[in-house]
This record gives sequence, C-alpha cells and structure tokens, in this order.
Amino acid sequence: MGEILPVMLAISAVILVSLAWKAFNWVWLKPKKFEKYLRQQGLRGPSYKFLFGNLLEMVSATNEATSKPIEFSHQIVPRVLPFLHYSIQKYGKMSFTWSGPYPIVNIMDPDIIRDILSGKYDHCEKDGLPPLFNPLVTGIVTYNGEKWVKHRRIINPAFHVEKLKMMLPAFQTCCCEMVEKWQKLGPEELCELDVWSHLQDLTADVISRTAFSSSFEEGRRIFKLQKELANLIMRAAPFMFIPGFRFLPSKGNKRMREINSEIRLVLRNMIHDREKAMSAGEGCSKDLLGLLMESNLKETIDTGNSKNVGISIDEVIDECKLFYFAGQETTGNLLVWTMILLSTQQDWQEKAREEVMNVFGRRKPDFDGLNHLKIVSMILNEVLRLYPPAYTIADRVSSKEMQVGEHTLPPGTLLGMRTLLVHHDRDLWGEDADEFNPSRFSEGVTKATNNKVSFIPFGWGTRVCVGQTFALNEAKMAISMILQHFSFDISPTYVHAPYAVLTLQPQHGAQLILHKLSL
Repeated sequence: MGEILPVMLAISAVILVSLAWKAFNWVWLKPKKFEKYLRQQGLRGPSYKFLFGNLLEMVSATNEATSKPIEFSHQIVPRVLPFLHYSIQKYGKMSFTWSGPYPIVNIMDPDIIRDILSGKYDHCEKDGLPPLFNPLVTGIVTYNGEKWVKHRRIINPAFHVEKLKMMLPAFQTCCCEMVEKWQKLGPEELCELDVWSHLQDLTADVISRTAFSSSFEEGRRIFKLQKELANLIMRAAPFMFIPGFRFLPSKGNKRMREINSEIRLVLRNMIHDREKAMSAGEGCSKDLLGLLMESNLKETIDTGNSKNVGISIDEVIDECKLFYFAGQETTGNLLVWTMILLSTQQDWQEKAREEVMNVFGRRKPDFDGLNHLKIVSMILNEVLRLYPPAYTIADRVSSKEMQVGEHTLPPGTLLGMRTLLVHHDRDLWGEDADEFNPSRFSEGVTKATNNKVSFIPFGWGTRVCVGQTFALNEAKMAISMILQHFSFDISPTYVHAPYAVLTLQPQHGAQLILHKLSL
C-alpha cells in the first residue's frame, strides 16, 4: 500500500497539471494566438479579455442602451447591438470581436455572405450553440452534415404549398377570434390597446392549431414556459463560458432544468398519443406534427427500416420545441412592428387597406388572394429589413484554414453575419437605409438588393428557413383581416424601445389606438 500511494499521487498530479495546462491554453494561449494571427492579416478588433472576451462589455453596453427609450426613428442598431455598432464604427465592417475565448469575424459584405450561405466553403459549418441554449433552441437549425440533410428531407414535406393551403382555415379562425375580441373591447368607436400581447397570443394560437391541432388554451403553458426560459438563458449568457456554470445548483439553473423537463414531458405525451393512434390505423393528423411523423415513417419504410434512418422521439421533440418557439416568435414580431410602422405611416396604411379591399372586399382572405397582395408584401419586406425578428444569423465555423475576401483565417474562427447591420448599411441600401420606404421593393427583392445577398431575414441559400412561406402567409392573413376591420394610430403612451431577447421585440409593448371601421 505504501508503494502504491506515491504512484497514485504522482498520476493524479500529472492529470491535474495536464488539465490545468489545457484550461490555460483554452482561455488564454489559444485566444491570444488567434488575436495575433488576425491582426497580422490586417483585421482589427478589441483585445481579448480573459475567459469572457467581450461578453461583459456587451452586457454593459446593452444594459445602458436599453435603460432608456429612443426617439421614434428606425436608427435602431445603436440600441439593439450597441457593442457591435461601436466596434464596427471603430474597427471597420470586417472586424473581429470575442465571444468568450472564441474570435468572431463579423461579415457584412454581401458577396462573402453569399459564398458562406451557398455552401461554397464545404468545410464551413453552422457553429453549434453553447449548451446553455439547448433547452430552447435545438433541432434542424443547429445540425450540420448528414444529420441536417436527413432532418431537412423529413421536415420539408410538411411545408409544401399544398400542405400550407390545408392550414389556411386555422389561420382564418385564429385571426377572426382576435378581431372579434378587439371589436368587443368597448362600445366606443376607438380604444387604446397594447397589441403586442394580443399578437403574441394570435401567433401562439396559430402554431398550436397548425402544429398540434390544439387550441391556444392547451398550448398556453408551453409558450409561457418558453418565454420564461428565454429570459433565464439571456440572463445567464454572460457566464456561459465559465467551466461547469450550467451545472451549478443556482436558482436559475434549477428552474431552467425544471422548465425543460416539463416541456419535454408535455410534447412526449403528445407524440405517444399520436403513435397510438397511428398504430390503431387512424392515420396521421394533417397538422405539422402529423405531417412530420408521416414523413418520418415514410423515410423509415423507404430506406429499409434500418437503425440509422428516420429520427428518434427525442429528435421529434426537439423539432416540436422549435416549431413552438420559432413559429410564434417570428410572425408575432413581424406583425407587431408592421402595425407600429403603419401607425406612423398613414399613407401606406391606406394603400395597404385599399389593396386588401380590392382583392378580398369584406370576405375572409384566401390563399390565392394572399399571393396577389403586392403592396402588403412590399410593406412586410420593408418591416423585415428594418426590424428582422432574427437580427443575426447563427455563426459559421471553419474546420480548416480558409480565404475570406482578402484575409486568410485560421481553423476555428467563427464567422458572424449580422442581419440587422447588413439591413441598415447605407452602402448597400442608400442614404435612406434607416427610413421606412416600401417602394424600394416595388420590383421585388432582387431589384431592391441589386442581386446582392443583403436581404436575409430568413437566412439564404440551402439553409434558408423552412418555415418562411408559412410565416409570411400567416402575417399576410393577419394584417389583411386587421386592415379590413380597423384603422390604427400610434398612442401618445407608446415608447419606442426595440430590444433583443433572442428575437427583436418592443421592450415596453406596442400601445396603439384602434378605430373600428363601419361595415
């Protein structure tokens, strides 16, 4: 025993020294080597700070920027992304910042964005989100390689045009219920209303009915939990690179685990019920979950029922969570900013209403008619440009050295495409880049962008958002029915304060004055 103990102590010491060296290399030596290399390539950026990089500075700048509202204008970049705005002004459009010990080269050149998103760099893949975000955002948006290809192949059929047409009655029902609720708010011709919460309920209702054939009341718990989870994750994000932080028994970490478990349990039970129904020969429901399970079953049968085909129950749950989160957030945010902007641009509101009335009159909008709404489409595109719900595209990371523009980047460098900054770039959009001007889209996106990849609210290329058409049709349906029944102005109590909580939202709500239109 006396001879074994010294050996064990020596081995333990070697292991500890090895781990300490790896940790020191990860948090200091490697980042400083990265920084030296990037500066030698002519790139500029802030100096690396131990472990946190620029995260603490980002949090401080964001807290200061969001502590007060701004005058009503669309120059929102300094408020939403203050640290990046400052960095790009100081160091240039193609400069680097630090996410913990990892350098991010910020990309705003449309040609480089095209190359990255088109798959030109086959060694450049989407960087996986830090594990802290896993309870909220997993699924197809985080996958790469063959796994992404398989999930995309299985999910695509659920978003074909013919499938979307089948979901139109659900869109109509949800919008009708919201309009009727607004009409009953008071006997007066006009009323003041914070439309933000109502639009969140609307898009939650739509995704509940179209994805899971349930009413919003049944889905309310999941949406409430996901909203709480998003806020907890954002509060914890500055500390996500501290080793073991997410395993600490803190109140926030404990609550995040509880929320994740509850959401997964609800969805697992929902999926098991569908499987029982399918086993009993009842077939698949024609909602998104049913279509996903039907496509998954077909994939399994077509490929011989082998172990590695199809997707697992846990993966189906992850995709369902993504349906819930992305399906509600994207359209809800698009609608609220559309109503805010049209409240301040009465001429465009009238143009849109006239078009809706010419196409539909007083009848409920139909699928074919929605595709003929040119002015409404122009308005939605301009809102997506100024206030993109997803204000940044997930970073890409290269597994080997790569040439980006005039610079050679080492393997492991993150490439960050900042949608909001690109959409507000005057070099790309002209001197009126921060102004609301839907006319720029009068001849389509290609003409508006001069055929450059500078309009990317849903991403671009092979990984463009699979739910893009779903979201836009839902938004067209909702705004059309609102315009048929109401005119609206901005309220004197409205406070203009765009801010980012994973998506771009109005920090203090959206107080508008609704005027009921006579039928």
